[in-house]
Amino acid sequence: MTAFLVVGCSSSQGIDKVRVAEVTRSIFYAPQYVAISEGFFEEEGIEIDLTTTWGGDTTMTTLLANGADVALVGAETSIYVYAQEANDPPINFAALTQTDGTFLVSREPIEDFNWSMLKGSTFLGQRKGGMPQMVGEHVLRKHNIDPQNDLNLIQNIDFGNIPSAFASGTGEFVQLFEPTATQFELDGIGHIVASFGAESGVVPYTGFMAKKSYLEKNSDVLERFTRALYKAQQWVQSSSTEEIAKSIQPFFNDTSLEIIENVVENYKSQGSYATSPRIKEEAWENLHTIMDQAGELPMTVEYSELVNTTIAENVTK
Repeated sequence: MTAFLVVGCSSSQGIDKVRVAEVTRSIFYAPQYVAISEGFFEEEGIEIDLTTTWGGDTTMTTLLANGADVALVGAETSIYVYAQEANDPPINFAALTQTDGTFLVSREPIEDFNWSMLKGSTFLGQRKGGMPQMVGEHVLRKHNIDPQNDLNLIQNIDFGNIPSAFASGTGEFVQLFEPTATQFELDGIGHIVASFGAESGVVPYTGFMAKKSYLEKNSDVLERFTRALYKAQQWVQSSSTEEIAKSIQPFFNDTSLEIIENVVENYKSQGSYATSPRIKEEAWENLHTIMDQAGELPMTVEYSELVNTTIAENVTK
């Protein structure tokens, strides 16, 4: 299950190919697809080979094994790798999303939702140790809910099977990404009652990283890559939901334009799409807090150790 796309002409002189491994295919990553479809990478002399690697572990393995030059994945994976004393650690150089991307879906419609309603319920969460689950637990604690004691937390179901598990009757609440959350609502399977992204605060949820050696040897390429991304981020901010949906629709052939528009509106309205590639220090600190609360922080890593700000600063001057 690999999505592959080539933009540009690899035989043209002066074109640099960048192999990108994305952790999943998601409307949550709209600015990346805009950068491709609107020709912003091509303008910067970059040809993109985009492969969907389906999962944080697989994506990071692909990057470390030189199967990709750049990975689009959660920043927490760079901390996990660094903690294992990697000789050539991945460095985060550009932000794509800055909030969580999941929504709380209830089985029954709720007019006046309150987070305390989750107490005593069966909650179908995300995979343990992943950012969705860690942010989910962080938000629950924020609302004075102990994830381990105040509800029946299910987190042993594979990511791809969570929607079908809920649809078949497991759980009273479920944490879902789009477009599944919207599709469930349209199909009458569930009802969106809250957004984890609106509650999570700013966090380097998904961004681009490259191995330190690649970054040092190809800083010019990554600067042009980031400039194209920044153009796309600005385009997304200034464009209508309809324009964005039409731009990225070729990447989601199995999803209707109406659903794409709804999902883009949900993410854009809550500020999920980063407006700048610069990863903020406060976001990095928030990530540490979320991981630490979840018991998943292997070690504290300084912002300057795994985040390169020079590229984004050069691009956004």
